[in-house]
Amino acid sequence: MTDLAGKVALVTGGSRGIGAAIVRRLARDGAAVAFTYVAAADKAKVVAKQIDADGGRVLVILGLTTPIRAPVWPRSSRPCASWAGSTSWSTMPASLSAGRSRRRRFEQADRLWAVDVRAVFVASQAAARHMSEGGRIITIGSALADHVPIPGMTLYAMAKSALTGMTRGLARDLGPRGITATVVHGGLIDTDMNPADGPAASFLSSLPALGRFGHRRGHRRDRRPPSRGRRPLCHRGSDPGRRRICRLAGSAKS
Repeated sequence: MTDLAGKVALVTGGSRGIGAAIVRRLARDGAAVAFTYVAAADKAKVVAKQIDADGGRVLVILGLTTPIRAPVWPRSSRPCASWAGSTSWSTMPASLSAGRSRRRRFEQADRLWAVDVRAVFVASQAAARHMSEGGRIITIGSALADHVPIPGMTLYAMAKSALTGMTRGLARDLGPRGITATVVHGGLIDTDMNPADGPAASFLSSLPALGRFGHRRGHRRDRRPPSRGRRPLCHRGSDPGRRRICRLAGSAKS
């Protein structure tokens, strides 16, 4: 990643997992970072203290929630903008896991859609209002948008697939302003929601072509150079640089 000094980033869901890794990397590369959290206040404090100790600029925002509805992210963009000027980057890794479809009630389905799709759309709209030319909207999706190797993932796969269509629409709408839109559909990643030492880890490790979990860069378990098998494949639209659909190579067996 290039030097991000003078840039401002807003990360929704940045207190743990992939979101926290994104926050740390952006701050390490010089960006002023604002990130939201909903429940993991202690983890958010740890991330913020680390960045502050390293001399970075960080703003922690509590995301508001209401029953069945998504976090109210538009309120997050206002303090971010007033704190450090216009937003240059906006990344949205927050998501919920989904169990077998027959076990999920309509309320749970609404909740999944609200967090994984509606919140991303609302946050993108709010952040775009503060972006100037060169701004970036980056969404973290899932390889399940393209490959569903196990049963019971209908709702989750549906929600992540929706991010692809949303990204294409954002690219078309924001491209004239010089703002790009990207969705990264990652594969099996070691996080606290889906740990590499969890009860289903052995089975899940058999699904990717690499035969193992991927790791967040800088995570304690990841001390190896990046594998070529994890190199993202990015497909651009007819207008280069305005839209990217990135899929991690080897994320699932065909």
